[in-house]
Amino acid sequence: MKKSIKEIKEELKQVRSPEDALFKVYAQDERKGVQQVIIQKQRQFEAAERLKKQFDEMMAYENELYNQGATYIAGVDEVGRGPLAGPVVAAAVILPPDFFLPGLTDSKKLSEAKREEFYEEICKSAVAIGIGIIDAEVIDSINIYEATKKAMTEAIELLAVQPDELLIDAMKLPVPISQQSIIKGDATSISIAASSVIAKVTRDRMMKELGERYPAYGFEKHMGYGTKQHLEAIQQYGILPEHRRSFAPVKNQVN
Repeated sequence: MKKSIKEIKEELKQVRSPEDALFKVYAQDERKGVQQVIIQKQRQFEAAERLKKQFDEMMAYENELYNQGATYIAGVDEVGRGPLAGPVVAAAVILPPDFFLPGLTDSKKLSEAKREEFYEEICKSAVAIGIGIIDAEVIDSINIYEATKKAMTEAIELLAVQPDELLIDAMKLPVPISQQSIIKGDATSISIAASSVIAKVTRDRMMKELGERYPAYGFEKHMGYGTKQHLEAIQQYGILPEHRRSFAPVKNQVN
């Protein structure tokens, strides 16, 4: 007696490759419902293969450094340069050489749910994580570019393990560690992508807390960026200590 389509679907959940004997057997089943399940499973295989290929390509910088003798490679990235309020947050992340998390890429390309999921996975797997947070007052006093460098430097200093190499997203840092500055590094290096997720989730959580403290401003929605809602709130309720007074249009409200 042939198995039902529902039973076959359940069995195929455990199959990880089109070369699996069970998959090949059911691929010969001519029932339309079974063929639809096979097509769906084939698409899953293809999607998984694409993500694996992307991951392997994003390991190129790391693998080259491992081949040169590096042991600990820290990816470094920041989030929050552009907002009118809140801190700039940087993360430095050292991943183990056997780390594998298909789908990991620039945090801006991921959904909030996926970022949260990847954040937990990275925290579980990482050799070390450092986070640097520079608030609005310091940003105003030294400018956002210097504040970004300061956040990144602090993140590196807070690593529990000293890195041999740094892979940094589009920045050179004044630290005595061998480093590469990579344009769009969060989309081309796994270590930088991991640090972008850690930085983004950390800052978003801080901005959501700010939203609870100041519900009229909607920080939990716009994360401090200059949206219509945020600009109207500044007009109506004024400037907060968390606002960057050196940034227009906040600066215009101060003067």
